[in-house]
Amino acid sequence: MGGICSRKREQQVMEDDLHRGVLGRYCRSTSTKWPGAKSFRSKPNNFPGGGTCPSLMELCIHKIGEDFRKYDSFSMLPPDLSQQIFNELVDAQCLTEAYIEAFRDCALRDVLLGEYPGVNDGWIDVISSQRSSLLSVDLSGSTVTDKGLRLLKDSSNLQSLTLDYCDQFSEHGLKYVSGLLNLTFLSIRKSSTVTPDGMRAFSSLVNLEKLDLERCSEIHGGFVHLKGFFLIFCSIF
Repeated sequence: MGGICSRKREQQVMEDDLHRGVLGRYCRSTSTKWPGAKSFRSKPNNFPGGGTCPSLMELCIHKIGEDFRKYDSFSMLPPDLSQQIFNELVDAQCLTEAYIEAFRDCALRDVLLGEYPGVNDGWIDVISSQRSSLLSVDLSGSTVTDKGLRLLKDSSNLQSLTLDYCDQFSEHGLKYVSGLLNLTFLSIRKSSTVTPDGMRAFSSLVNLEKLDLERCSEIHGGFVHLKGFFLIFCSIF
Protein backbone atom coordinates (compact mmCIF):
# COMPACT_ATOMS: atom_id res chain seq x y z
CA MET A 1 0.00 0.00 0.00
CA GLY A 2 2.85 2.34 0.81
CA GLY A 3 4.15 1.95 -2.74
CA ILE A 4 0.85 3.02 -4.21
CA CYS A 5 0.43 6.01 -1.94
CA SER A 6 3.90 7.37 -2.59
CA ARG A 7 3.68 7.30 -6.38
CA LYS A 8 4.49 10.51 -8.21
CA ARG A 9 1.49 12.05 -9.93
CA GLU A 10 3.45 12.43 -13.19
CA GLN A 11 4.24 8.73 -13.28
CA GLN A 12 0.62 7.84 -12.55
CA VAL A 13 -0.72 10.04 -15.35
CA MET A 14 1.71 8.53 -17.87
CA GLU A 15 0.74 5.01 -16.90
CA ASP A 16 -2.98 5.76 -16.96
CA ASP A 17 -2.69 7.38 -20.39
CA LEU A 18 -0.98 4.27 -21.76
CA HIS A 19 -3.75 2.03 -20.42
CA ARG A 20 -6.76 4.11 -21.33
CA GLY A 21 -5.88 7.05 -23.51
CA VAL A 22 -6.60 10.41 -21.99
CA LEU A 23 -9.78 9.41 -20.19
CA GLY A 24 -11.05 11.49 -17.35
CA ARG A 25 -9.81 14.85 -18.65
CA TYR A 26 -13.04 16.51 -19.76
CA CYS A 27 -13.94 20.13 -20.37
CA ARG A 28 -17.15 21.82 -19.30
CA SER A 29 -19.80 21.52 -21.96
CA THR A 30 -23.30 22.90 -22.39
CA SER A 31 -24.43 19.36 -23.16
CA THR A 32 -25.49 17.02 -20.36
CA LYS A 33 -24.02 14.04 -22.24
CA TRP A 34 -20.37 13.34 -22.85
CA PRO A 35 -19.72 13.55 -26.59
CA GLY A 36 -17.14 10.77 -26.25
CA ALA A 37 -19.48 8.28 -24.59
CA LYS A 38 -19.65 4.91 -26.31
CA SER A 39 -21.14 1.47 -25.90
CA PHE A 40 -19.00 -1.53 -25.11
CA ARG A 41 -20.84 -3.53 -27.74
CA SER A 42 -19.95 -1.00 -30.40
CA LYS A 43 -16.23 -1.34 -29.78
CA PRO A 44 -14.61 -2.59 -32.98
CA ASN A 45 -13.23 -6.10 -33.01
CA ASN A 46 -9.81 -6.15 -34.67
CA PHE A 47 -9.42 -9.91 -34.51
CA PRO A 48 -9.22 -12.11 -36.51
CA GLY A 49 -7.53 -10.69 -39.58
CA GLY A 50 -6.17 -7.34 -40.55
CA GLY A 51 -5.50 -5.85 -37.13
CA THR A 52 -3.78 -6.21 -33.80
CA CYS A 53 -5.00 -8.99 -31.58
CA PRO A 54 -6.21 -7.51 -28.27
CA SER A 55 -4.42 -8.66 -25.14
CA LEU A 56 -6.03 -11.10 -22.76
CA MET A 57 -6.35 -8.27 -20.23
CA GLU A 58 -8.16 -6.09 -22.79
CA LEU A 59 -10.53 -8.93 -23.65
CA CYS A 60 -11.28 -9.55 -19.96
CA ILE A 61 -11.97 -5.88 -19.27
CA HIS A 62 -14.16 -5.62 -22.36
CA LYS A 63 -16.15 -8.72 -21.39
CA ILE A 64 -16.65 -7.53 -17.81
CA GLY A 65 -17.72 -4.15 -19.20
CA GLU A 66 -20.40 -5.79 -21.32
CA ASP A 67 -21.72 -7.82 -18.39
CA PHE A 68 -20.99 -5.44 -15.49
CA ARG A 69 -24.62 -5.44 -14.35
CA LYS A 70 -24.19 -9.09 -13.36
CA TYR A 71 -21.60 -8.31 -10.69
CA ASP A 72 -22.34 -7.05 -7.20
CA SER A 73 -18.74 -6.23 -6.31
CA PHE A 74 -15.30 -5.93 -7.88
CA SER A 75 -13.51 -5.69 -4.54
CA MET A 76 -11.93 -9.15 -4.89
CA LEU A 77 -10.08 -8.09 -8.06
CA PRO A 78 -6.59 -6.57 -7.98
CA PRO A 79 -6.92 -2.77 -7.60
CA ASP A 80 -5.24 -2.04 -10.96
CA LEU A 81 -7.80 -4.21 -12.76
CA SER A 82 -10.72 -2.63 -10.87
CA GLN A 83 -9.34 0.79 -11.83
CA GLN A 84 -9.27 -0.06 -15.53
CA ILE A 85 -12.81 -1.45 -15.42
CA PHE A 86 -13.99 1.69 -13.63
CA ASN A 87 -12.30 3.92 -16.23
CA GLU A 88 -13.89 2.02 -19.09
CA LEU A 89 -17.37 2.20 -17.57
CA VAL A 90 -17.00 5.93 -16.99
CA ASP A 91 -15.81 6.41 -20.56
CA ALA A 92 -18.80 4.46 -21.86
CA GLN A 93 -21.11 6.43 -19.52
CA CYS A 94 -22.52 3.24 -18.05
CA LEU A 95 -22.22 4.06 -14.35
CA THR A 96 -25.20 5.12 -12.27
CA GLU A 97 -25.54 5.61 -8.52
CA ALA A 98 -26.73 2.00 -8.23
CA TYR A 99 -23.94 0.45 -10.33
CA ILE A 100 -21.07 2.40 -8.77
CA GLU A 101 -21.80 0.44 -5.58
CA ALA A 102 -19.89 -2.50 -7.12
CA PHE A 103 -16.69 -0.46 -6.71
CA ARG A 104 -17.00 -0.06 -2.96
CA ASP A 105 -13.72 -0.92 -1.18
CA CYS A 106 -11.85 -1.51 -4.46
CA ALA A 107 -8.80 0.62 -3.55
CA LEU A 108 -9.23 2.84 -6.61
CA ARG A 109 -6.56 5.51 -7.05
CA ASP A 110 -8.39 7.89 -9.38
CA VAL A 111 -12.07 8.75 -9.51
CA LEU A 112 -12.40 11.24 -12.37
CA LEU A 113 -16.08 12.10 -12.82
CA GLY A 114 -15.86 15.67 -14.08
CA GLU A 115 -19.15 16.63 -15.77
CA TYR A 116 -20.45 13.07 -15.39
CA PRO A 117 -24.28 13.09 -15.22
CA GLY A 118 -26.03 12.53 -11.90
CA VAL A 119 -23.05 12.61 -9.50
CA ASN A 120 -24.24 13.49 -5.99
CA ASP A 121 -23.52 12.71 -2.35
CA GLY A 122 -24.69 9.13 -2.83
CA TRP A 123 -21.72 8.52 -5.12
CA ILE A 124 -19.31 10.08 -2.60
CA ASP A 125 -20.09 7.35 -0.09
CA VAL A 126 -18.60 4.76 -2.47
CA ILE A 127 -15.74 7.06 -3.50
CA SER A 128 -14.73 7.61 0.13
CA SER A 129 -14.64 3.83 0.72
CA GLN A 130 -11.37 3.74 -1.26
CA ARG A 131 -9.82 5.38 1.82
CA SER A 132 -6.02 5.80 1.77
CA SER A 133 -5.70 4.42 -1.78
CA LEU A 134 -7.49 7.44 -3.24
CA LEU A 135 -5.12 9.94 -4.86
CA SER A 136 -7.23 12.00 -7.26
CA VAL A 137 -10.92 13.00 -7.36
CA ASP A 138 -12.72 15.16 -9.92
CA LEU A 139 -16.35 16.02 -9.08
CA SER A 140 -16.71 19.02 -11.40
CA GLY A 141 -20.29 19.93 -12.21
CA SER A 142 -21.72 17.63 -9.53
CA THR A 143 -24.26 18.44 -6.82
CA VAL A 144 -21.92 17.48 -3.97
CA THR A 145 -22.91 19.16 -0.69
CA ASP A 146 -21.32 19.62 2.73
CA LYS A 147 -22.36 16.05 3.53
CA GLY A 148 -20.41 14.72 0.56
CA LEU A 149 -17.27 16.68 1.45
CA ARG A 150 -17.52 15.34 4.99
CA LEU A 151 -17.39 11.80 3.58
CA LEU A 152 -14.10 12.60 1.85
CA LYS A 153 -12.36 13.77 5.03
CA ASP A 154 -10.82 10.35 5.73
CA SER A 155 -9.16 10.11 2.29
CA SER A 156 -5.85 10.89 3.95
CA ASN A 157 -3.63 10.44 0.89
CA LEU A 158 -5.73 12.50 -1.52
CA GLN A 159 -3.42 14.70 -3.59
CA SER A 160 -5.74 16.27 -6.17
CA LEU A 161 -9.32 17.50 -5.70
CA THR A 162 -11.36 19.27 -8.37
CA LEU A 163 -14.72 20.86 -7.52
CA ASP A 164 -15.16 23.18 -10.50
CA TYR A 165 -18.68 24.55 -11.09
CA CYS A 166 -19.93 23.05 -7.81
CA ASP A 167 -22.22 25.40 -5.88
CA GLN A 168 -24.15 23.17 -3.49
CA PHE A 169 -21.65 23.15 -0.63
CA SER A 170 -20.85 25.95 1.83
CA GLU A 171 -17.90 27.21 3.86
CA HIS A 172 -18.79 24.54 6.41
CA GLY A 173 -18.06 21.87 3.78
CA LEU A 174 -14.69 23.45 3.05
CA LYS A 175 -13.71 22.84 6.67
CA TYR A 176 -13.63 19.13 5.87
CA VAL A 177 -11.27 19.84 2.96
CA SER A 178 -8.89 21.47 5.45
CA GLY A 179 -8.09 18.03 6.87
CA LEU A 180 -6.78 16.69 3.54
CA LEU A 181 -3.20 17.56 4.41
CA ASN A 182 -1.61 15.78 1.43
CA LEU A 183 -3.43 17.89 -1.15
CA THR A 184 -1.06 19.44 -3.69
CA PHE A 185 -3.76 20.57 -6.14
CA LEU A 186 -7.17 22.09 -5.37
CA SER A 187 -9.46 23.60 -7.99
CA ILE A 188 -12.83 25.21 -7.26
CA ARG A 189 -13.43 27.26 -10.39
CA LYS A 190 -16.52 29.36 -11.02
CA SER A 191 -18.17 28.72 -7.67
CA SER A 192 -20.07 31.36 -5.71
CA THR A 193 -19.82 29.30 -2.53
CA VAL A 194 -16.17 30.15 -1.76
CA THR A 195 -16.22 33.03 0.73
CA PRO A 196 -13.42 34.75 2.66
CA ASP A 197 -14.31 32.75 5.77
CA GLY A 198 -14.40 29.57 3.72
CA MET A 199 -10.87 30.24 2.48
CA ARG A 200 -9.66 30.00 6.06
CA ALA A 201 -9.85 26.22 5.54
CA PHE A 202 -7.05 26.37 2.96
CA SER A 203 -4.52 27.71 5.47
CA SER A 204 -3.90 24.21 6.86
CA LEU A 205 -3.07 22.70 3.45
CA VAL A 206 0.69 22.99 3.90
CA ASN A 207 1.54 20.81 0.88
CA LEU A 208 -0.64 22.75 -1.55
CA GLU A 209 1.22 23.73 -4.74
CA LYS A 210 -1.63 25.03 -6.87
CA LEU A 211 -4.94 26.59 -5.89
CA ASP A 212 -7.30 27.51 -8.73
CA LEU A 213 -10.18 29.81 -7.80
CA GLU A 214 -10.83 31.22 -11.26
CA ARG A 215 -14.07 33.24 -11.46
CA CYS A 216 -15.02 32.71 -7.82
CA SER A 217 -16.82 36.00 -7.33
CA GLU A 218 -17.20 35.99 -3.53
CA ILE A 219 -13.63 35.49 -2.31
CA HIS A 220 -12.81 39.21 -1.90
CA GLY A 221 -10.17 39.50 0.84
CA GLY A 222 -9.97 35.80 1.60
CA PHE A 223 -6.35 35.54 0.47
CA VAL A 224 -5.29 37.00 3.79
CA HIS A 225 -5.68 33.45 5.15
CA LEU A 226 -2.98 32.23 2.76
CA LYS A 227 -0.29 34.54 4.07
CA GLY A 228 3.08 32.81 4.02
CA PHE A 229 2.20 30.36 1.24
CA PHE A 230 5.09 30.99 -1.13
CA LEU A 231 4.69 27.99 -3.47
CA ILE A 232 1.02 28.41 -4.33
CA PHE A 233 -0.03 29.59 -7.74
CA CYS A 234 -3.47 31.14 -7.38
CA SER A 235 -5.62 31.71 -10.43
CA ILE A 236 -8.55 34.03 -9.75
CA PHE A 237 -9.42 35.55 -13.12
